[in-house]
Amino acid sequence: MTILLTGASRGIGAAIAAELARAGAACIGQATRAAPGLIAADFAQSGAAATLWRDALAAAGGEIDVLINNAGVFEANPIDRDEADWAADWARTLQINLVAAAELCRLAILHWRACGSGGRIVNIASRAAYRGDSPDHWHYAAAKAGMVAMTKSIARGYAREGIYAFALCPGFTMTGMAEDYLASRGGDKLLADIPLGRVAEPAEVAVMARFCALEAPPSMTGAVLDVNGASYVR
Repeated sequence: MTILLTGASRGIGAAIAAELARAGAACIGQATRAAPGLIAADFAQSGAAATLWRDALAAAGGEIDVLINNAGVFEANPIDRDEADWAADWARTLQINLVAAAELCRLAILHWRACGSGGRIVNIASRAAYRGDSPDHWHYAAAKAGMVAMTKSIARGYAREGIYAFALCPGFTMTGMAEDYLASRGGDKLLADIPLGRVAEPAEVAVMARFCALEAPPSMTGAVLDVNGASYVR
């Protein structure tokens, strides 16, 4: 079992990599910058996803069984910025958080169809896909909503071929991005909105990712699973 995991260098991605290692799965990780044991790919650059797929496939000996799209950015983009800068940040966030993931999903599906092997996709989306986000993060919420819709479309389109897709929607998770956001928005007030009383740990999201990647029954394909301490329930 070989898994390609994007955004593997820290936070949720590093926790997923560790969880997969404990489960005995071979994991090929991606990071924006070169790091030991990780393939460098900057998803802000056109063609990076395709290059990563080729490099990962070569490293895996020609077969990848699972794709986990975790890479993403969470950057403020206030509406009173210069128009060109505001639009550029929309394009950057959509490219990294959604378009690159879509490109990898496409390549994975084409690979599995050619091999006749089937495979699994796990997309790490966000609570923001359903609840929205702050006034400075429209682009982030829109990208994650697109990821959820893409996951459902893949599940419906390819289940008969043994290709399954799942999405996870964490709320605040104790990563560097979340810590910065909590600090900038008054942590105690935001925590009061989480019935559990705390943000999720990366390891909690990792357990769900491992389950979807390795264990979830085929009939679960298309499922979107929340990991948000009941701060948003559907």
